[in-house]
Amino acid sequence: MGDDKDNILVSLKGLCKGFKTAEATIDILKEVDFDISQGESMAVVGASGIGKSTLLHILGTLDRPDTGTLCFKDKNVLALGEKALARFRNRTIGFVFQFHHLLQGFTTLENVMIPCLIDEQPAEKSRALAMDILKRVGLAHRLTHRVEDLSGGEQQRVAIARALVAKPSLLLADEPTGNLDKENARAVHQLLLELNRELGMTLIVVTHNQELADLMERRVTLRQCRVVPA
Repeated sequence: MGDDKDNILVSLKGLCKGFKTAEATIDILKEVDFDISQGESMAVVGASGIGKSTLLHILGTLDRPDTGTLCFKDKNVLALGEKALARFRNRTIGFVFQFHHLLQGFTTLENVMIPCLIDEQPAEKSRALAMDILKRVGLAHRLTHRVEDLSGGEQQRVAIARALVAKPSLLLADEPTGNLDKENARAVHQLLLELNRELGMTLIVVTHNQELADLMERRVTLRQCRVVPA
C-alpha cells in the first residue's frame, strides 16, 4: 500500500526538531522522512524519551518542526496560518492519548459532540454524528452518563469516539491503552483495528505495547533521532 504514490496521505521530508538549552541544542528528531498511505496502519516504537510523542505532535500539527515539510495530499500544511491550520486539524486529524482528557461533569454524548460544535456544525447534526459513533464503539447505552461515572475502558472508548466523530482521514494515538488493564487494552486494540478497516482512516500509534505494535501493518523505529524501518 505504501508504494502507491497516488494513495499517499501524509509525507514527511527532512523533519528536524531540537530544544535549546543555555549550553547547547539537543536534537530530538533529525532528517525524518517517511510516507504513509490512506487507510494504512503504522506503529512508531522506540526507547522512552526518544522523541516518539514529539513526532506525533508534529504529525498532528500541534507542534512545528525546526525545518522540513509535512504534506497532506501534497499540500504543505505547515505553510498555513494558525487559524487555517486549526481548522484543518479539527477536520482532518483525530487524537487519542493515554489520558483521555474528557470533560468532567459533561455526559458521554456532550463530550463527543464537542469537535463538531467547534467546527460550527448545527447542534442537531452534531448530536446525530455523536450518537452514531458512540453506538459503533459500543456505548449507545451510556449516552447520558457523565464520563466520571464510566469505567476506564468506557472512558477510552468515549475518547476514541470523540476523535472519530468528525470522520478524520488520520487518527493519531499516543499510548492509547497505557492506563488500561490487559483485557480492556485488548478490546481497545481490536476496536482501533476494526475502525481503521471500516472507515478507511489512516492510523498511527505510538506505543511501548508489543502486542499493539504487532497488530499494525507497518512499524517504524525511532533511533538516535532518526526513523528507521523496523
